[in-house]
Amino acid sequence: MKALRFHAARDLRVEDIAPPDRPGPGQVLVKVIQCGICGSDLHEYTHGPQLIPVAPHPFTQAKAPQILGHEFSARVEAVGEGVVRIKVGDRISAIPHLNVPGEYFARRNLGHVSSETALVGFSWAWGGMGEYAILPQDNCVRLPNSVDDAQGALVEPASVAMNAVDLAHLSAGSTVLVAGGGPIGSLAALCALASGASCVVLAEPNEFRRTFLADLHGIVPASGDIQELQDLARKLTDDGRGFDAAIECAGHERALANCIETVKPTGTVVQVGLFVDVPRVNAFKISEKMLRYQGSWGFPMTIGPRVVALIEAGKLPVERIVTGHVPLARAVTGGFDALIAPGNRNLKILIDVA
Repeated sequence: MKALRFHAARDLRVEDIAPPDRPGPGQVLVKVIQCGICGSDLHEYTHGPQLIPVAPHPFTQAKAPQILGHEFSARVEAVGEGVVRIKVGDRISAIPHLNVPGEYFARRNLGHVSSETALVGFSWAWGGMGEYAILPQDNCVRLPNSVDDAQGALVEPASVAMNAVDLAHLSAGSTVLVAGGGPIGSLAALCALASGASCVVLAEPNEFRRTFLADLHGIVPASGDIQELQDLARKLTDDGRGFDAAIECAGHERALANCIETVKPTGTVVQVGLFVDVPRVNAFKISEKMLRYQGSWGFPMTIGPRVVALIEAGKLPVERIVTGHVPLARAVTGGFDALIAPGNRNLKILIDVA
């Protein structure tokens, strides 16, 4: 089968490799349909290996060269012994967290924060940028007929965004600032609206990204200038006291400072963006305003079906962030290189694997 594998930084190859054997107990064999290129994949491409192990992973024994891809939709081709929730012919979306059975955090539905957890597409023999993959049935979310393959490939990043929104503790009518208009920031804005926010200010200095979702009711684009955000916070929020919550998706020191500055006293700042350098944080302001500063990483295994249900109901139009498709044979030049090119006009590129 054809598969795109990571060998080293700037060394991705579409290769012919042996397909997986029949699935083992509790596993399913899937034929991949579409797979998204994630920011984590881009980091591996430019600076890896980071998440990809160079020595066998202690749980899965996987190591480089690694088939990339953890955001994908697929069709079930075969099921192993003991599989009861998935049948041949089902379409599924993949959930990448491979929890160690019985591990402390896994028992608490928090396997995504455990250092022992492996990840499909990084530390598992198979990934979504190959024609076939093996998955545990617990890592498959069934897709109804009304959710298409592209939407199914976006369930995973939408789950990351939904977890951040959950941690913001929004209520109906909340006003939210999302700092960073990349794929996760754009999805966080959509998830906030789906969760009852009345208004989401999407702050992004790049004009293309800033205005990409501006035609959706409830989304207000902003450049990220602090004076502009303060004016919007006064204009759009109850008594002008500030946003109820802010979700930092840029991994940028100034964006974080803007979040802390414009959230109302007792509000919440959720940190999703990953910083390259350790940021300076105004801890005094966090204390003075009695803010909740909440980290967000991955998502609980149980969030996927809720995201699919919101997509099915038309309340979470995840397909809006797709800016391009590319065949597997051209995934490196037409996908990875296109996404890291300076000034590119892309949010999410999907690889058409099938």
